[in-house]
Amino acid sequence: MSAASVERPHYERSRDERPLIAEANLLMDRNPGYRVEIIGDQLLVTPPPDGPHAVVLTDLMLPFATAGLHGADSKVVQGIGLWLPTDTEDYAIPDLALVDADFHDHLVENNSYDPVCFRLVLEVTSSNWKTDLKTKVAAYAEAKVPVYVVVDRKHQRLHVLTDPVESEYATHRFHSPGQQVTLPDSIGAKVTLDVAEVLRAGQARTSD
Repeated sequence: MSAASVERPHYERSRDERPLIAEANLLMDRNPGYRVEIIGDQLLVTPPPDGPHAVVLTDLMLPFATAGLHGADSKVVQGIGLWLPTDTEDYAIPDLALVDADFHDHLVENNSYDPVCFRLVLEVTSSNWKTDLKTKVAAYAEAKVPVYVVVDRKHQRLHVLTDPVESEYATHRFHSPGQQVTLPDSIGAKVTLDVAEVLRAGQARTSD
């Protein structure tokens, strides 16, 4: 179920009035593979992910696709921006998102889309894990994204956050290896995740 569309009176400003977005795009051009976001009027730069990070994202896409969520009504996507209501140039780029199939119609700017078309966002933690567990919790809640999932490789657990209220989620559940997690029906189909399998896929390999 989609959230209400976000009002943004700043949205029609010209590009030459957006110095942070210009700087973000310059940083991405100069640093291929890096993710650059603007949250709370601050630039956040994330290095390219490691291999297990990419593997766990691919593994997570499969149950969504099997449940029919990558089809006529919705799409499972990586690397698209979510325009945020938190400041005049704010946007985030979740690792994975479940969006309405007509998300193309909700483009705001800078490859970022209105949160009205996002059913779920998902992050896999890396060295910047505090951003996913704190900064982005507030940002996605402000954007009224219904479901936020975090694969917490730092603490070896899966977070499922629902019921956004202002800058927080009213419901925040932690799940440990050995548990099965069924995501909320609001995403459009039944998706159950095995926490141990998800976390195992994201574990970094060490050499002998």
